[in-house]
Amino acid sequence: MLSKATPAPIRTAALFAAGVVLLTACGGGSTTSAGKGGGAEADGFPLTLKNCGRAVTVKAPPQRAVSVDQGSTEILLSLGLADRLAGTATWSDPVMKGLEKANEGVERISENRPSSEKVLDKEPDFLSASFASTLAKGGVAPREQFEKLGVPTYISPADCIGKDNSGGGDGARTAPLTMDSVYTEVRELSQVFGVPERGDALVKKLQARVAKATDGIDGSKASLLYWFSDSKAPYLAGCCGAPGVITRELGAKNVFDDTHDEWPQISWETVADRNPDVLVIGDLSRTMQTAESAEKKIEFLESNPVTKTMDAVKNRRYVLLSGQAMNPTIRTVQGLERVAAGLRDFGLAG
Repeated sequence: MLSKATPAPIRTAALFAAGVVLLTACGGGSTTSAGKGGGAEADGFPLTLKNCGRAVTVKAPPQRAVSVDQGSTEILLSLGLADRLAGTATWSDPVMKGLEKANEGVERISENRPSSEKVLDKEPDFLSASFASTLAKGGVAPREQFEKLGVPTYISPADCIGKDNSGGGDGARTAPLTMDSVYTEVRELSQVFGVPERGDALVKKLQARVAKATDGIDGSKASLLYWFSDSKAPYLAGCCGAPGVITRELGAKNVFDDTHDEWPQISWETVADRNPDVLVIGDLSRTMQTAESAEKKIEFLESNPVTKTMDAVKNRRYVLLSGQAMNPTIRTVQGLERVAAGLRDFGLAG
């Protein structure tokens, strides 16, 4: 749900008077090139990246960046860049453990998607997002709208590589997501901010955690279902997004691996028919839809006549994840760790 726009200052309104071009479909990977600037310019700048099918040039390391999706924000905070964030927005969960202090000093301009006016009021010199829909018509604003004002924009490669966002909704995967897309985002953002060594260090830590979580596990006996939100028309994970990364790493099976939609809405009758062994449940703090929290989801599952007879419900085989752990973010690693631990606890790890 988008936040309602507040009246824009005359300065901001004038900036947008020229109009915008609609966002083209996000596609392709990300590559970088850089040249050394003279005078007061930092080494390696201006920096040009190929991001989601377009060239993005950053003239100098950002000092007043705005991140309009939580996943992107948590990467920047993990890179030690809180002092260079002028604002953040669109939160589904409490900030990742260990980042609380860094997050305290960053203004949250909106819990949901902010208006473009609120973003521009922060006078940003760089804008980052996790999803193409955030920086598109119907989101905060199309990328072109900011770029015409001299504000470079960046979208997570995980929402572009092997993904078709042209059909509306949450898009569909044309190829399975891998953690490499998340690692690319970490490295590229660290390059944009002039701290590439921090990006390399963070990626190495994430890779080590993945290796540890999957060591010796064989989840081939387990079938999983991932429920993100809503009880009336539930959003459940298709084959190939972040839950697909978790499932493949553990050798398990997603009961809806026959759909390539990122988060299709599927009836509970169909869910009960497929009868997964384990329910991976999103524990969200937002209040946009029905049954956002894990508590509300479990209450529904155990009282609904269709779902309460499922094996996973009768045996209370639940794994609780933050919403961000079910999206392609650095928290996907946390999701992998928790699902692996759940399979071990349930005797389904091999």
